[in-house]
Amino acid sequence: MRGPAPGKVNLALVVGPLRADGKHEVLTVYQRIGLSDRIDVEPADRTRVTGFPADTLVRDALERLAAHAATPQRWHATIDKRIPVAAGLAGGSSDAATALRLANAQLERPLADDALHELAATLGADVPFFLRDGPQLASGDGTTLEPVELPQDFWIVLALPHDVHKESTAAVYCAFDAREGARGWEQRAAALRETVAGARRPRDLAALPPNDLARSPLADELRAGGAFHADVSGAGPTVYGLFHHRADAERARKGLRGRGRTWLTAPAWYG
Repeated sequence: MRGPAPGKVNLALVVGPLRADGKHEVLTVYQRIGLSDRIDVEPADRTRVTGFPADTLVRDALERLAAHAATPQRWHATIDKRIPVAAGLAGGSSDAATALRLANAQLERPLADDALHELAATLGADVPFFLRDGPQLASGDGTTLEPVELPQDFWIVLALPHDVHKESTAAVYCAFDAREGARGWEQRAAALRETVAGARRPRDLAALPPNDLARSPLADELRAGGAFHADVSGAGPTVYGLFHHRADAERARKGLRGRGRTWLTAPAWYG
C-alpha cells in the first residue's frame, strides 16, 4: 500500500507553563500542506525501512504497532523523502503516522481509531495529527486534538534559510523558560481560540498570535512581500507566508531564493 505523508505548518503556537509530566502546555493550529513524502508499506518477513537511511521513527512506529496488536506481522516500508529534515515541518512524524495507518489497514484485526491515536502519541506530540483530516487545534501536550473550520483557499510560501540549523527541542524550550515566556499564557491562548473561532476568510488568520518559540526576519520579508500572515513553523527554522494570490506568492518566493530553499504549496485537507 502507498500513501502521501504531507508536512504541516503551525499557523499559531502558544506555549504555557510546565505541566506535571515535565512537558509544556501548548495550544497550536496544525495545518497540513501539499509538500509531501511518499510511503510504501507491504508485508515482509522482518521489519525494515529503506529509502531514507536516517529513519528511526517509521521503524519504531511499525514495531510498536506489531507489539500493541500482538501480531507476528512484519513490514517493509519505503520512504520517498521530499520534505526537508529537521525543518519544523514534521516530515518524520508524518512518515510515521502514514506508515502506521497503512500497516494497520493490512492487519487482520486493525486497531480502532482511538487505540491508533494513543499509539501515535507515544511516538511524538504531532504524530496523531496526521491520522486525522483537516486542520486541528492541538492542546495539552499537543496530542489533544479538536477539528476546526478554517479557510483553505490561500497559497503558502515556505522558506528554509541557508546555514540555519534546527536547535534541539530541549534547547528551544530551555530558552523559552529562561526568558519567562509563559507569562501571559492564558491571554494568548484565549486570543488564539477567539481568532480560530471567528476565522471565515483567509485574511482573518492575520490576527493569529505570533509563534512563542521562534522568530525570523524572513517572516517580516514575507509580510512586506504581500503575505497576510507569516511566521516560523514549530520550533523552526522553516518560515512560511500565506498569500491570497498565486502571483504574489510566486513573486515573494523569487525574492527569497538567494536566502534559502523555497517552495510554493497550498493547504492539504488529508494525507
